Amino acid sequence: MAKEIILTEEGLKKLQEEFETLKTVKRKEVAEKIKIARGFGDLSENSEYDEAKNEQAIVEARIAEVEAMLKIARVLDEDEIAHGTVSVGSIVKLKDLEFDEIEEYYVVGSTESDPMNNKVSDESPLGKALIGKKSGDKVSVDAPSGPVPYEILDVTR
Repeated sequence: MAKEIILTEEGLKKLQEEFETLKTVKRKEVAEKIKIARGFGDLSENSEYDEAKNEQAIVEARIAEVEAMLKIARVLDEDEIAHGTVSVGSIVKLKDLEFDEIEEYYVVGSTESDPMNNKVSDESPLGKALIGKKSGDKVSVDAPSGPVPYEILDVTR
């Protein structure tokens, strides 16, 4: 059996929206591209047709991938998020002890990870270091440039 995917309510909605868009919009767009490309003649030398078929394969693969993810997804129950302890669904305020900067991260499941928007996966080096810790704890995160020390200032839901 595949590993369970833990999602927030927001993450589940985004995945469901992507699934519906792929099935209803993208499939039709690609089918139309294939139809148009067929009209260009000989399929053996038709790059538009080849490109459309490749796009179709990518869309169908993503549909299958998202569908499989939805089957094993589990929405994180608010009651499961421990008060004061970092877990998936926690918002963590950290102090970077090396650069004396305050940072805030939302710990999410791996499928929702978005580092550019401060959403870190529970499977990332930072996420792994934070899971199970409490306010006041210090952690060290292995980064390419070497260990980065943090102090956890606050943990909220």
